[in-house]
Parts: sequence; C-alpha cells; structure tokens
Amino acid sequence: MAAKRKRTPPRWNKLNREIDNCTKCPRLITHCQEIATVKRKAYQDEEYWGGPVSNFGDPYAELLLVGLAPGAHGANRTGRMFTGDRSGDWLYKALHKAGFANQATSTHLKDGLTLTNCAITNICHCAPPQNKPTRDEVLTCQPWFEALVAQLPVKIFLAFGQIAWRGVIDFMRDTEVYSGPIPKFGHAATFRFDDGRILLGSYHPSQQNTFTGKLTEPMFNRVFRKARSLLKNA
Repeated sequence: MAAKRKRTPPRWNKLNREIDNCTKCPRLITHCQEIATVKRKAYQDEEYWGGPVSNFGDPYAELLLVGLAPGAHGANRTGRMFTGDRSGDWLYKALHKAGFANQATSTHLKDGLTLTNCAITNICHCAPPQNKPTRDEVLTCQPWFEALVAQLPVKIFLAFGQIAWRGVIDFMRDTEVYSGPIPKFGHAATFRFDDGRILLGSYHPSQQNTFTGKLTEPMFNRVFRKARSLLKNA
C-alpha cells in the first residue's frame, strides 16, 4: 500500500501566496511584466506568469535547494521554480535520479511533478535584468527565505552558486547561528554550522556552466548523492 501523503500546512500556502503578491522591488516587477509582454518567439502562444515565483516542493523537506532567481523564460513563464528551461532540465533529471522527484521532467504547473523530502527556493523570487539582482533586492527578499526556513525541518542547504551560498550565510548570521567568516564556496564544498545544519555547494546548472563543461552530469549527480548521504547521517 502506498504511503499516505501528508497534508500541506496552511502556513506553506499562505507564505507562497504572499510571495506571489509581493511588489517590494518595482524594478524587478516591471522587468518580469515586460518579459511577459515581449515574449520569446517560441512561447508566443503562452501566457507568462510574469511576477514573483514562490517556493516549490515538499513542505516537510529536510533538503532545501537554494537558487539565484527565476529564469526569464523559464520560471517567469511557467510560474514554478526551475521549470521550462535548460537549468530545470538538468535539475529535475538529477533529482529524479537521486530519488527526490517522482519524474525527471518539469514543464508546467500541472505536469504531476512532486518532490519528496526536498524543497526549492531562490534568493531572489523575481527574474532580474541580466540575471543579476542588486544586493538591496536580495536583502529585500531575505525575509521570505527566513519565513520558509522557519517552517521546514531543514538539515541540508544545497546552494547553487556563490550568491545563494552567501545568502544562506547571511541568513545564519541574521539568526545568530553563525558569526564567523564566509566559508569558501566550491562545487561539493560543505560547511557545518554550530546547530548541526550543513551548507552544501554546487555550481549552478545554468547554460553558462553546462555548455562549457564547468558542470557535468556526473558532477551534478554526485552532489545529490552527497546530499542524500549527509541527510542519512545528519
């Protein structure tokens, strides 16, 4: 008999609604809406999401994936983290292989994808120009990150890229869990905080990294195997 799926807590849905309705960064909101108006040719017949993209995954997750920001024609189009672009193709294939996702693809909000013991968020919830949010915009989004982590029994933070790595460190400093220097980011680098939670690093599965070979599928798969091993021993 299949295990009974846990009920989604109301506070998870409430937080996601608040993120979806956020207008705190006018520059980013304008940019998201402009992208939704001047669509990429391949998606001319689709209605873009065109705004902040909320968290996705298991509301009881011990593994929290932390990205940078929604892709302009990926999550900003589909309304789901890492969905509809090459980065998402890499991510969900790896998650499925590692047993965190029920399928290897993520194309739209109603495609049946679910995650187990894993949730996904971004340091910035809106697609920024040139994929580069300002420091102030990242800090404006930080309360959403804090509210999410307060809900989850997180044991492992898996940060995609240096900005996400720094964002987790900032959170730990603000919540007075950590006061030391910023540990060095690297692919598969790990750092254990005093409260036992672990920060794990990975190169971002962006086309810039995957096309150049900076990040390969075996490298990416190893990170998720490491995450599962760390969870088992946490």
